[in-house]
Amino acid sequence: MTTKKVLSIIGLSVAGILLLVAVFTSWYTVDESEQAVIITFGEAKETVVESGLHFKMPWPIQRAEIFSKETYSLQFGYNQNAEGEIVAYDKETKMITGDENIVLTDLVVQWKITDPKKYLFNSEAPQEILHDATSSSIRSIIGSSLIDDALTSGKAEIEAETRDLLASLIEKYDIGIMVLAVKLQDVELPNEEVRAAFTNVTDARETMNTKINEAKKYENQKRNEALGEKAAINSRAEGQKVSRIEQARGDVAIFDKLYTEYKTNPEVTQQRLVMETLETVLPNAKLYIMNDDGGTMKYLPLNEMQTVVPPAAEEKEETKETKEGGGN
Repeated sequence: MTTKKVLSIIGLSVAGILLLVAVFTSWYTVDESEQAVIITFGEAKETVVESGLHFKMPWPIQRAEIFSKETYSLQFGYNQNAEGEIVAYDKETKMITGDENIVLTDLVVQWKITDPKKYLFNSEAPQEILHDATSSSIRSIIGSSLIDDALTSGKAEIEAETRDLLASLIEKYDIGIMVLAVKLQDVELPNEEVRAAFTNVTDARETMNTKINEAKKYENQKRNEALGEKAAINSRAEGQKVSRIEQARGDVAIFDKLYTEYKTNPEVTQQRLVMETLETVLPNAKLYIMNDDGGTMKYLPLNEMQTVVPPAAEEKEETKETKEGGGN
């Protein structure tokens, strides 16, 4: 075989290889949950977010870097191996609180890529930067918090403050990612005896809160009862007030009428008032008109004289007498 043929075969082989490379590297696919960056001779040109089949210049002219749009999780202070076991890193999570106590703090940071160009070219290791910024943020917040807050009721506030501080740091670094959430996994003491003591403190605090809530409930119940009783007393008093006012007005009206009659006929009105007063003051008394002239006491039996025989009885008596007379 001549040299010319050998060179021809080599040339055709190289051309075939280049053609195959061009064919297989001139297209790429983007899923709905992905985004791509087209890099031309090492420079990011455009970002592709539409899903489907796309074409580009063959390698090495252009290449496509594909990233997920989904949320990533950064585990700080622990990791999970292939067997599902949790591996803790106590040296990384050991921190000092504002009241000079040591705690171990594990957390998870949820983040996503918002600008693939910056993620690729503004830093060599954006995830390491995120990890270091997370460590700085949580240490800063724990360092300004009390141990009671870190172990019990202040966890939500610590999470919010850590997220805000971390988000501001990542925004300054401008590495194309955004922090979505920070979730504390464990905040605990390194010593078992101290941990048990703080558990007792937590239980006592919960018992205290329960007692306080029960006391407030009892207080509200008694207050409502007192307010109801007060309203009832006020209502009765208002009713008595109205009743006495109306009674007084009626008495005034009666007095005005009596006074008018008195001006017309004072003597008769005076006697009638005396008699009505006696009937009111002495309703069941027997009245006798006495005449004491120094001798024998005589009286006029008014009550017996006021006893009147009913007309029906008189007629019956007269009929009886008539019958007896006719019989004779």
